[in-house]
Amino acid sequence: MTPEPISGRRPTRAELTAYRGATVDDLVPDPVRLLFVGINPGLWTAAVGAHFARPGNRFWPAMHRAGLTARLVDASCGLEPVDRADLVERGIGISNMCPIATARADELSIEELREGGERLRELVRRCRPSVVAVLGVTSWRQAMGDRRAVMGPAEGFFEGARLWILPNPSGLNAHETVESLADKFRVVALDAGVELTG
Repeated sequence: MTPEPISGRRPTRAELTAYRGATVDDLVPDPVRLLFVGINPGLWTAAVGAHFARPGNRFWPAMHRAGLTARLVDASCGLEPVDRADLVERGIGISNMCPIATARADELSIEELREGGERLRELVRRCRPSVVAVLGVTSWRQAMGDRRAVMGPAEGFFEGARLWILPNPSGLNAHETVESLADKFRVVALDAGVELTG
């Protein structure tokens, strides 16, 4: 049995292992304009119940630099209610292709990714975002069986939404910086009609 998320503090290394296989609830406001989709939750994310929570992940710094959050979010101890409310008010949602927490995304099987792709299709049909921004081209290719997928805006629609494929914000992705990610996040936010700060 997976323990409850840790609240108000960072998890210890020993505690993280208990969250292998745990899931993290989607953050999907109504209406949702822009849905960010990660590959799957990491153990840190599962432990604190907040997406992209591991220190060193560039998602939240890039979100703030892009003008998508009112302040720099530190999700390492969980997502503060004020930060959740800010995302909901802007119509920004966060989900994952595969809901199963692992230490690394490459621990997922192709079958798990394909099941996650079907789960994502259902979510997008149900919540009807304007734009879906997938964070990780390799996992997208595997989940959807689309070897030709490339970074940037995709041709056509994904279950009625405009689709963008963006880089993974993990600190392990050496090809991107907070600034380069922020530039991409800003473009998709404008495409989705999200009001930027500043």
